[in-house]
Amino acid sequence: MMDSAFCTCFFFFFFSFYIFTLAANANQADVLLRMMRSKWSPAAQQDGLFRLSNSSKEFPAVYVAPQHGLKDLDKIDRLPGQPEGRSINQYAGYVTVDHHNGRALFYYFVESPEDQAKKPLVLWLNGGPGCSSLGYGAMEELGPFRVNSDGKTLRENDHSWINVANIIFLESPAGVGFSYSNTTSDYRNNGDRRTAADSYTFLVNWLERFQEYKSHDFFITGESYGGHYVPQLASLILRNNMKMNKSVINLKGIAIGNAYIDRNINEIEMYEFLWAHAMFSDDTHKLIQKQCNGSDTFALECQVAMFQARREIGEINLYNVYAPRCSAWAPKNEEYDPCDDDYVRSYLNDEKVQNALHAAPTGWRHCSPMVWADTAVSMLAMIKKLSTRGLRVCGDFDAVVPVTSTKASLNMLDLPIRGAWLPWYIDHEVGGHVVEYKGITFVTVRGAGHEVPSYQPERSLAMITGFLRGTSLSLKKGKRMF
Repeated sequence: MMDSAFCTCFFFFFFSFYIFTLAANANQADVLLRMMRSKWSPAAQQDGLFRLSNSSKEFPAVYVAPQHGLKDLDKIDRLPGQPEGRSINQYAGYVTVDHHNGRALFYYFVESPEDQAKKPLVLWLNGGPGCSSLGYGAMEELGPFRVNSDGKTLRENDHSWINVANIIFLESPAGVGFSYSNTTSDYRNNGDRRTAADSYTFLVNWLERFQEYKSHDFFITGESYGGHYVPQLASLILRNNMKMNKSVINLKGIAIGNAYIDRNINEIEMYEFLWAHAMFSDDTHKLIQKQCNGSDTFALECQVAMFQARREIGEINLYNVYAPRCSAWAPKNEEYDPCDDDYVRSYLNDEKVQNALHAAPTGWRHCSPMVWADTAVSMLAMIKKLSTRGLRVCGDFDAVVPVTSTKASLNMLDLPIRGAWLPWYIDHEVGGHVVEYKGITFVTVRGAGHEVPSYQPERSLAMITGFLRGTSLSLKKGKRMF
C-alpha cells in the first residue's frame, strides 16, 4: 500500500465552452478566479477519471523512446546570475511524450546537494490549469534560487526542498511555459485525462534518462489544480504498476497543498472564510446562505449574492488576505515579495537564461491560455480510495482555496479521527495545527497563503521533511521538529 498525502483548500468555476484567455501577465489568481466565475458544460465533467482496476482497455500503450546520452546534454553548467556558493547539479530539457504529434514536456531537475543517492525523488506540479511549475514552484516557492528584483540575478533559497529531496519541476500540459506540441490541435485537447497520461509517459521516459533514480522512493507533490493532477497521476501509476505486475514507478506517497478538489465545496467555503475574517457584511452573508443554500452555486440568485460580496470585499490579495499587492509594494528582496511574478517573468524571458535551460526560444509566461476538454467535478472519491496514510497541507491565510474548504472536504470523506487536533511547533512558535484521520493527516501552516513555501519557507520545509521521512511534527513548545 502507498503512503498518501492530500490537502483540499481550492475551489473553481468552469467555462461553458471550456476555454479561457489570459492577459500576458496573468497569474494563478487570475486563472482561478476567471474559471471560478464561469461554468463548464456538463459534457466535460466527469466524476473521477482513473480507477484502480486491471482493465487494459482504458489506457493506450506508453510511448518509450531511447534516452541514451540525453542526460549529459541536459546538464546546466550555470544559470545566469547564479550566486557563488555550494555546487548543485541542475538539468533541464525536453521529454517527448507523443512522437507522432511532436508533443514534448519541459522539465527542470535539481539534485540535493548532499547525499542525493539516499534521498527521495519528488515531482512538483503547479496547477491553473495552465500555470508553470518552473515559474512558480521552482523560482518562487521551493526551488534552489529566488529571482532578485532586478530580474537578472538570483539568490539562494535557504529553505529549498532540495535540502531533503531531489526535485523535478514539470511544465504540463503542452502549451504551458516551454512545453510545446508540433500539432496545433493538441492545444485544443488538453484536459485532466491527457495531462495525467502525458505526465506518466514523461516519468517513464525520464527514468530511462536518469536510470539511477529508478529505485528511489518517489513522491508526487503540488498545489492548486494539482488537486486534480496529483491524485489522477498517482492513480494512473498504481494502475499501470498492477498491469505490469511490478513497480515501474516506486510511488510512496502524495502531498497536495491548497488544492482544488470539489467545485461546490470550494466556492461556497471561500465566502465563509472571507466573512469570518470580516471582509464583507453580515447581511450579504445571510443572502449568500439563503440564495446558494450549499447546492448549485451557479444559480443566478447565488451568483448575484456572491457578486455583492465581492463588491464589499474590494481589491485585496485573495491568495493571502493580509499580504500587500504588488502595486503597493517596494521591492525589498525578502522571503515573500508580491512582485515576484514580475521578476521571474523578466528572468525567464532573457535569451541567455533560455539558452542555459536548453529551452526553445519563446515568449515565456506564468500561465498560458488553455482549452480544457475534461475535468472531474469532485476528486473526493479518488482521494478516499488512494488514502492509506498521508498529509494535507493548507496555508491558513489563503482565501482562494481556504482552510474551511479543506475541513468541509474532510467531513465529506467521513473518516475516523486517529489523532486529536493539536498545535505543532518550530523555533518556539506555533508552526500550524495538525489532526490525524484514518489514512490522511491534515496539517495547516500558520501564516501561509496559497503558495505555502513562498509565504512560510522554513515552516514549509519542516512540514515536507517530516512527510518525506515519515516522522511526526513536534507537538511540544520549544522543541524543533527533528
